[in-house]
Amino acid sequence: MNPLAKGLNDTLQKEAHPVYEMLSKLGRDIYFPKEGILSQSAEAKAKANKFNATIGIATEGGQPMHLKLIQETLSSYNPKDIYEYAPPAGKPQLRSAWRSKMIKENPSLKSKPFGNPIVTNALTHGLSIVADLFADAGDAVVIPDKNWENYELTFGIRRGAAIVEYPLYNEEMRFNSVGLKEALLAQKDKGKAIVILNFPNNPTGFTPGPGEGEEIIGAIRDAAEAGVNVVAVTDDAYFGLFFEDSMQESLFGKLADLHPRVLAVKVDGATKEEYVWGFRVGFITYASPSEAALTALEQKTLGIIRATISSGPHPSQTFVLHALESPVFEEQKAEKFAIMKGRAARVKSLLDSGRYGDAWSYYPFNSGYFMCLKLSGVTAEAVRTHLLDRYGIGTIALGQHDLRVAFSCIEEEHLEELYDTIYRAVTEVAAQ
Repeated sequence: MNPLAKGLNDTLQKEAHPVYEMLSKLGRDIYFPKEGILSQSAEAKAKANKFNATIGIATEGGQPMHLKLIQETLSSYNPKDIYEYAPPAGKPQLRSAWRSKMIKENPSLKSKPFGNPIVTNALTHGLSIVADLFADAGDAVVIPDKNWENYELTFGIRRGAAIVEYPLYNEEMRFNSVGLKEALLAQKDKGKAIVILNFPNNPTGFTPGPGEGEEIIGAIRDAAEAGVNVVAVTDDAYFGLFFEDSMQESLFGKLADLHPRVLAVKVDGATKEEYVWGFRVGFITYASPSEAALTALEQKTLGIIRATISSGPHPSQTFVLHALESPVFEEQKAEKFAIMKGRAARVKSLLDSGRYGDAWSYYPFNSGYFMCLKLSGVTAEAVRTHLLDRYGIGTIALGQHDLRVAFSCIEEEHLEELYDTIYRAVTEVAAQ
């Protein structure tokens, strides 16, 4: 084993032994090189005041070389803030700004021990880092039965982990904390579980209420006290889009110092929160009372980044930082939130109007981009293809009877037509 990797492992064994036990084989082997091109380039950047012939970029006139036709479209930005490589951990100013944003939006984090966010190539990359660091073949990844299909690819196919599902809702259509607890305790013999908490949920648009949030924390605490090392991942892709009386903070704050056997990991990003999907700017953040353990986890994370994408795109990090620092950021974001909330409210009023009879029921939703219909007497795939072929309307079929509708991308004045057409398609398919 590389001495740097061994040193990081020794630190984790000493400072946070359960976290060391959570690491996959790759997680234990990985490290960020302290000697090599990046470290020598960093040293040269600080000291080489005559010529710096270390890093693989081209320069001209004291600036990164660039094409005029590209710079003309980005003239508001200094070339050094868009053309150079970003550090593997991301722009320092952006990391600091995102951390401040996290604390502002999650007041429970103010007194909690957590590290500096590390920039990822959006949320899928952040989840992939979690998988690489903590998932080995056969390790349990606990998720609800209503989930984002990419979890299977990221943790199951790529890393060979075992996907363990529990029903998202209980019989009262509240969050099924009992099911979560049972799924976690079932991993006692393995001694380890990765649990993904995705709220607002994709595909249902559901976020638990504050009481349900406490039940989730209790389930994870009970598993830890039973001897299960829990990697608790909050997939906060749609964070902030809370339209009703649900939890208003990420569970990361309550998980941050929950138990020595719980490692809290927050994966979030500007992607959906700031409506910049194509920018691919996300973050991964760890919580631990040990600064040394946080440093070790950061170094291992940088090792994964260095070995896969090297570093994230610099221009989009600059764009996001510019937005976060703008005096009109909060105002403009609030405007978009109001539009999204209005769409969600309109969908709910249509569904509760009685106009669609018993064609479907719908799963509780109160946040995010989506909602799910539970179709009666017809398959979701048949309705999906009928809607597409006859009416030119796209939806997502999930399982046998669930149809996901993204109200996020439908103007409010068109929602009535959308759901009326879905109803027509259901009746037509049922009559076939």
